[in-house]
Amino acid sequence: MAKKSMVEREKKRQKLVQQYAGKRAALKAIAADPSNSMEDRFKANLKLAELPRNSSATRLHNRCELTGRPKAYYRKLQLSRIMLRELGSFGQIPGMVKSSW
Repeated sequence: MAKKSMVEREKKRQKLVQQYAGKRAALKAIAADPSNSMEDRFKANLKLAELPRNSSATRLHNRCELTGRPKAYYRKLQLSRIMLRELGSFGQIPGMVKSSW
């Protein structure tokens, strides 16, 4: 089980990313558009830098939904390898059979 503080920090980041997503996208569009004046583009970059760092989507880290484990994460199932194996052994994942020979 991951530290609860790390899991909560990640939830806080996800909330901030959703909150500022529209504003960040608008500022990035202004900054990347070559038809805008250089001053407008520079101002957009400054405003983008003033936003909270944790509102950037690149600061998010995938974590297991059940345990909060940050490593060995399967995106499709949103689980870590350990929970995937455990749930597969109990037959709780449809179509998954633990191999044995």
